[in-house]
Amino acid sequence: MIYLDNAATTLHKPPQVARAVVQAMDTMGNAARGAHGGALEASRTVYGTREKLARLFACQRADHVVFTANSTEALNIAINGILHEGDHAISTDCEHNSVLRPLYRLEEERGVGLDFVAADRQGRIDYGDFERLIRCNTKAIVCTHCSNLTGNVLDIARIGEIAHRHGALLIVDASQTAGTIPIDMEKMGVDVLCFTGHKGLMGPQGTGGLCIHSGVEIAPWKVGGSGVHSYDRHQPMEYPTRLEAGTLNGHGIAGLSAALDVILERGVEDIQQMEHGLMRKFYEGVKDIDGVTVYGDFAAPVRGAIVTLNIRDYDSSAVSDALSENYGIATRPGAHCAPRMHRALGTTEQGAVRFSFSCYNTEQEVEEAIRAVREIAAE
Repeated sequence: MIYLDNAATTLHKPPQVARAVVQAMDTMGNAARGAHGGALEASRTVYGTREKLARLFACQRADHVVFTANSTEALNIAINGILHEGDHAISTDCEHNSVLRPLYRLEEERGVGLDFVAADRQGRIDYGDFERLIRCNTKAIVCTHCSNLTGNVLDIARIGEIAHRHGALLIVDASQTAGTIPIDMEKMGVDVLCFTGHKGLMGPQGTGGLCIHSGVEIAPWKVGGSGVHSYDRHQPMEYPTRLEAGTLNGHGIAGLSAALDVILERGVEDIQQMEHGLMRKFYEGVKDIDGVTVYGDFAAPVRGAIVTLNIRDYDSSAVSDALSENYGIATRPGAHCAPRMHRALGTTEQGAVRFSFSCYNTEQEVEEAIRAVREIAAE
């Protein structure tokens, strides 16, 4: 199988990841629950992984790295823990439902004000719209770093400057960029960075988290066991315990730690360059095929390793099925949990076929994918 669905999850991961998970299952106890060898081994692994993530994202404090099951949980924690009745938030048409649905619910249930920066037919936004939508009660801008549909990358530093100039926080969904595009929370002005472990970070599913800038207060979204202050009625207020009720996925975190070692040693810039080259090769090979429509801004100097397209008026699921059944190529069709972006692109009914690349793909696989698209379009 030629796996080109890396924006959903990376299938090919460093072999160290699986080995680390297996070893953890044989050696790790429950972090912060006891002082025996197994518990201490778990605590050391968990904290060491916090340190690696803080280094990767330029987060000021390792104890402000909080683990979750995925980006969705991280975004729910951040959005629900920061926005309250009477607040206003700004987001964009580029968002995944992991951002949209928590915001919609707060709008309906807490009366939080909500506005969206519109995207054009290629998924681009006008940064001046953030300025125009700012209100006196704007508490946060919540936006993706990279569209999971078009691969367009937002200028987070520019958005962060706008947010901070108006006294608002910046919450960023880095699901598509963590591990594949350099992120510096300090330089970009990110207050809360939400990430998942199973995509560009090449870790196990069931891992993710959020990195929180010093001074940012997030109310607990869930409460429960913490291993400390057991006689208190309320969740401890120190990070990371404040947001980590219950047993962590220690085995998954061990695998994520192993993946981070590979990324930190290789360098995100090197991974980005390789993935960008594969993406660009595929784009150049399909963009002029008769009947093929490609979506996104490919003139931008920085973008995700994603190429999304349609072939004539064929249903995107039918095209994806043909790619899988006839060519052994895995892609993602449909709506991609990005309804506002599909409306902006005019692809609500047809959906679209997404090809997404990782550093484990090869140029030969890209050539095979180009040939497949050309043959399907010719049919």
